[in-house]
Amino acid sequence: MAKLDRIDLNILSVLQRDGRITKLKLAEAVNLSPTACWERLKRLEEIGLIRGYEARLDLERIGRFTTVLVEVTLRSHAQADFRRFEDAIAREPQIVACDATGGGVDYIMRVMTRDIDSYQRLIDRLLTAEIGIERYFTYVVTKTIKAAPPSVAEIAAAT
Repeated sequence: MAKLDRIDLNILSVLQRDGRITKLKLAEAVNLSPTACWERLKRLEEIGLIRGYEARLDLERIGRFTTVLVEVTLRSHAQADFRRFEDAIAREPQIVACDATGGGVDYIMRVMTRDIDSYQRLIDRLLTAEIGIERYFTYVVTKTIKAAPPSVAEIAAAT
């Protein structure tokens, strides 16, 4: 884990809100000189804390999509079984998030597809791929209440 101070956390927080901010505005926002801010930013990038910069899209303006949450339990729990499942899931672009969990369910996936038929074809493909799925439960998302990236500064301050 990287050692971060309050200024590093502020830089990360500002970038999370506005990845297109100029370096000068970033320096002003965190009360540093442009040179000192630039050096910290380069260090944060070099150690891998900043993976990249991306645009958040309003998908509803592009078209209608269906979001599905899926609980997955595997048949077997050997390390090779987890690896086989995770490798297969990583290759599926419609699976936009997948978390390993404890407490009775092995994984929770977030799937975005054009419609329910597309989702079902994906599940059918996963089941026939023999990647160890014993059972799955599907939950269609009817409304997203919150979908913001976590603010690293706020989380750190709350602990």
